Amino acid sequence: MRLTDSLEGLTPDDLQGFFVGWPNPPTAETFHRLLAGSYRISLALDEHGRVVGFAQAISDGVLTAFIPLLEVLPEHQDRGLGTALMRHLLEQLGHLYAVDLSCDDDVVPFYGRLGMGRGNAMYRRNYARQSGVPEEGR
Repeated sequence: MRLTDSLEGLTPDDLQGFFVGWPNPPTAETFHRLLAGSYRISLALDEHGRVVGFAQAISDGVLTAFIPLLEVLPEHQDRGLGTALMRHLLEQLGHLYAVDLSCDDDVVPFYGRLGMGRGNAMYRRNYARQSGVPEEGR
């Protein structure tokens, strides 16, 4: 397994199988655009160069960042990859004042082990837009 912070040489074909359990997941092409538009990324590549895990951050680049997504393909879970991805990403964000994320209760201990504190989060979801496909006319 190799970690990288670059999409160089990767195509949507290298980004298959993510967003497990999402009823309306982004396509691999939309996923590639999502990663390309991120402030920082952390990717885990298998021996064939296929992405098997990722984390991404969005940021103002000055004070704050938010980590919206971390995912490891099911067949690569329980091997420490999520921890490695997060450490790699947090290292890239070390120059910022605040790095936030929101998560489900069952993964609070995971993020706590990475030095993150528990806090409250508020959110709004538009599930009709979950796939990230642009609306016509925009």
